[in-house]
Amino acid sequence: MIDKTAFSAAKSTARIFGILAGLGGLTHGIGEVLQGNVKPEGIIINSWAQGPIATHMGGEPGMTLVPNLLVTGILNIVVSLTVVIWAAFVHDRKSGRILLLLSVLMLLVGGGFGPPILGILAGVAGMGIDTPSSWWQKRLSRKGWHRLGRLWPGMFGIAAINGVFLVVGSVVLVYLFDYDNADLFTNSFFFSVVSLAVTIWVGRGHDLQSREPRAAAAPAPAHSS
Repeated sequence: MIDKTAFSAAKSTARIFGILAGLGGLTHGIGEVLQGNVKPEGIIINSWAQGPIATHMGGEPGMTLVPNLLVTGILNIVVSLTVVIWAAFVHDRKSGRILLLLSVLMLLVGGGFGPPILGILAGVAGMGIDTPSSWWQKRLSRKGWHRLGRLWPGMFGIAAINGVFLVVGSVVLVYLFDYDNADLFTNSFFFSVVSLAVTIWVGRGHDLQSREPRAAAAPAPAHSS
């Protein structure tokens, strides 16, 4: 039987990166609202048209199916806030799937490209919460996924630090220090995608590993003399 109170690498990954994805989407939404009641030239837009984010971060490109930047920004802020709140309470496979769908919606209403991709990956992580995987168990030996599980804390830490830098640190750098290096932020995004994918993978090993010791450690039934 699955212990719902036990620590889950999948749950932690989904929550942290889902929140970061929503915060990243909010940054895009604010820039779109500030552009006002303007019709975009196409579905591909720059979320910011002026200021340090526009000049130092390439304007944070995204896409929208809504032909008005003000409305796009408002919708994006609402969806991004929903992603943040929902991610904080992801607890099972179904809520992970909803996080994934919310992230796709964020993509379609101006949330940029980076934040929705992180949110989709966070949703994928959430869909693995408390879900035994015969596919993994058949293709990895017990020792193999034990080794994977030991990699999760370090990989999660690296991915989380980079994610915080990408979503929060980049904005701080361009506004407070006038830092101009768009390539650094682009590379940070690509590293974030790769490191998060690896984190989800080794996290699966961690969760598979953590279930077995609990079963093995269960006390044997007492025999009456």
